[in-house]
Amino acid sequence: MTRLSRLVLASANPGKLREFQRLLAPLGIELLVQSELGIAETDEPHATFVENALTKARHASRLARLPALADDSGICVAALAGAPGVQSARYAGEPKSDQRNNERLVAELSGVRDRRAHYYCVLALMRHGEDPEPILAEGRWDGEIIDTPRGQGGFGYDPHFLDVEAGLTGAELPPAVKNERSHRGKAMRALIAKLAEFGDVGPDSSGRGGAAPDSSGGVGLE
Repeated sequence: MTRLSRLVLASANPGKLREFQRLLAPLGIELLVQSELGIAETDEPHATFVENALTKARHASRLARLPALADDSGICVAALAGAPGVQSARYAGEPKSDQRNNERLVAELSGVRDRRAHYYCVLALMRHGEDPEPILAEGRWDGEIIDTPRGQGGFGYDPHFLDVEAGLTGAELPPAVKNERSHRGKAMRALIAKLAEFGDVGPDSSGRGGAAPDSSGGVGLE
């Protein structure tokens, strides 16, 4: 049975890298960033999160010739008919800027009473560039938008996204708590469950588990 021990992350976002590293570390999976392999980001031309995630994972896997993981995620605001949605990272245009994106979002909600919003994440894992059976997982995190930013952690819209149940913004939550509650944490746990179900992670036949060296001396697929 082939087991994953090395993944290319199809993202250059340092915040996402930190979150994925924390979530994958217990499985002994080494996470590489595509930029470390000289792979540039690809376009995200689609209107849905799932299509963009698949496009990014396929692009990275084909060029790296390794399994690849991509996430497409964003914040969807009820009063804005789901916007920013797939445009979350570029809501205020290029170059991408968390500060300008947040400023635009708060401005567009000025005077609006309905502040309901949710983060949404789709993960796509391609075992190889032509994988006809990519593994997909999704997660959702409900909350509301507040005008005044709170907290020093997180990234993206986190300082303005209030988890009502916790009473804290995404930027105030400790990392371990955020992993439990967030859209990305939920999606990753769903993905890990599928990987275990399909035999892509877990102990090898010797019972050692973890990553095994490949023929080049690096770490690849067991």
